Amino acid sequence: MSKAAIILAAGAGTRMKSALPKVLHKVAGLPLLGHVMAALKDAGVDRIVVVTSPAGEAVRDYAKAWGADSAIQHQQLGTGHAAASAKDALADFAGTLVIINGDMPLVTGDVISECLKAQARTGLAMLAFEAADPAAYGRVLLTPDGFLNRIVEYKDATDSERTITLCNGGCYAAEAANFFRWAAALKNENVQKEYYLTDVPAIARTDGVKCAIAVADEVSVTGVNSRAELAAAESKFQARARLRLLAGGVTMTAPETVFLAYDTAVESDVEIEPFVVFGPGVAVKTGARIRSHSHLEGATVAGGAIIGPFARLRPGAKIGEGAHIGNFVEIKNAVIEKGAKANHLSYLGDARVGAGANIGAGTITCNYDGFTKAITDIGAGAFIGSDTALVAPVKIGDGAITAAGSVITQDVAADALAIARGVQTEKPGWAKAFRDKKKLEQK
Repeated sequence: MSKAAIILAAGAGTRMKSALPKVLHKVAGLPLLGHVMAALKDAGVDRIVVVTSPAGEAVRDYAKAWGADSAIQHQQLGTGHAAASAKDALADFAGTLVIINGDMPLVTGDVISECLKAQARTGLAMLAFEAADPAAYGRVLLTPDGFLNRIVEYKDATDSERTITLCNGGCYAAEAANFFRWAAALKNENVQKEYYLTDVPAIARTDGVKCAIAVADEVSVTGVNSRAELAAAESKFQARARLRLLAGGVTMTAPETVFLAYDTAVESDVEIEPFVVFGPGVAVKTGARIRSHSHLEGATVAGGAIIGPFARLRPGAKIGEGAHIGNFVEIKNAVIEKGAKANHLSYLGDARVGAGANIGAGTITCNYDGFTKAITDIGAGAFIGSDTALVAPVKIGDGAITAAGSVITQDVAADALAIARGVQTEKPGWAKAFRDKKKLEQK
């Protein structure tokens, strides 16, 4: 049976104190909403509708970039009303529907799949979790046979009900037609005068449908409503991601100092030293070493390569097998081929560095003239002397050498030596005469 989802993302998010919509704040480099959509796709959901506020244009644009549709909740009348706002967008859909909060960056496809499995047993299911500190979560009350009795929002719960630790996980699954029929029957007879999604199971029970419970771990249902909770979610994501890498055979001597992105891919037998940051889009192959205080984003690193310490790989950096990128070297949109080395204080942007080439300290590719970017091509086995400026577009042939301090503006033939610097002249005694003159002027 086909699967669709409604993501609730219409909340004002006032506790974030931000002009950016809450669900577009990021954990591990990906917006909260992106994490939820990725988990839904992993669970086999092929159609998604994101419910936004009328002002949520940025959220709708982001959803569209993922191939998702949007629906607008024109009045903020509660979660049940928000979910019902997606009815028209799913008018042609017949299948299983997942309803989930848009601020759950740690939810996984496996967790959502468990909710779907529970739904298949009875026709309706919800996600729950045992909270170490239940705080203000909605409490889940069960029947003696383990099905849902009712959900009580914290603000409506009695003191006795607040002692319950089984809490609402923010995800439901039901057959679409049934769900929208139940949502249409919701009442707002509560303190907040809102239509609660949590009241749907009670209405379903009048149809003879029991609500099954799928229990998730607490981390996976972490929600975000404030900057403090965003930071806590980031911490939880990092802890889980680090454990995944360690279990996969990656060495990290101080894993708590390594920060990973949502899509960081690191193979076994990679060594990551302390204080390394991975931005989105990084893949590191077996046998590479990432040394301390390096920052990688949008880069690939082949086996046996050494990066850092204090190196920066920007988007488009492709580091070949056994290549060395040393301290204070920045690589952007450049291919560094097998065995090439740039060990000190260099910038290589919009370039190709051929196999076995050596880049001296202080080398820069002058790739941008303020309007366009041009390519520097450095051949295999070339030797670029220290403090060379390569003014693109320019090609250095295989095995060529540039003299230290040169400004290279023309192509250099293979195996040639290029010298492009001013001629040194010397004036004997000039320095002493200059100092003597200045001393006299100070008297």
